[in-house]
Amino acid sequence: MNPNSAVYGAKNGPLAGGLYLIATPIGTARDITLRALDILASADVLAAEDTRTMRKLMDIHAIAVGDRPMLSYHDHNGGKIRPRLLQYLAEGKSVAYGSEAGTPLVADPGFDLARAAREEGYLVTSAPGPSAVITALTIAGLPTDRFMFAGFLPSAKGQRKTALAALKDVPATLAFYESPKRIAAMLRDAAEVMGEERQVAVCRELTKKFEEVLRGTLAQVAQTCAEKTLKGEIVVLIDRGHLPSINQIELEQEVNKALAEMSVRDAADAISARFNLPRRQVYQVALELDKGKV
Repeated sequence: MNPNSAVYGAKNGPLAGGLYLIATPIGTARDITLRALDILASADVLAAEDTRTMRKLMDIHAIAVGDRPMLSYHDHNGGKIRPRLLQYLAEGKSVAYGSEAGTPLVADPGFDLARAAREEGYLVTSAPGPSAVITALTIAGLPTDRFMFAGFLPSAKGQRKTALAALKDVPATLAFYESPKRIAAMLRDAAEVMGEERQVAVCRELTKKFEEVLRGTLAQVAQTCAEKTLKGEIVVLIDRGHLPSINQIELEQEVNKALAEMSVRDAADAISARFNLPRRQVYQVALELDKGKV
């Protein structure tokens, strides 16, 4: 056990052998959790997407690396470093992995490492904490009851528009990570594919000094981003599409059309999904209409 662990009062003593995924601050260094500090202080081996950032974070919190191995693990060297980390696990050592910022495995190269460790039968556990997408959702002002994290969109315009079109009708707030260099183009494409009046929130520099949220329609915010230079990490949140309302007469007409080709159950499923209506309500209408045909 590394002596630093005593500083943070790790109550359970030395860590068991296994892979510990550590969420690191996305901006403010004090956002790290006490449990994450315990793990960083106690782990036998340290791995990080960027070891420079990890060393700086540990210095801020007075945790010495000492003579413990610290390995850089990222997209470009994963195939080479992963066997070394798995060997440490085979020796019964505890390995702590921290992403560059935020929660490991969320748009992060740690996925292959965690999967390989799990497949080999080693403990894989997480010390939860900061996440850019969750932070953005809490302050954006868009619905949070249902959301879909879509990661990074393709950089090529055609592929990006195709990806946006596939997400257009998802009944949830859509969340993306985006580069400052591509944000204006991404919003223009989203406005064209999803509609200019759809609401969006562009969140940047979260938890940092210059934190900013740009809100408005896709057309408005696309124009704003085209006229100014943004810096820092960006999360884009796009409001869900709102399906047109339907009155009782129209509902019965649509259900009747569906019943001509489907069972009551299938018609109810199809119409409730199409118009975002409670299935039970649609099923009752379908049942009554079906009885009337007898």
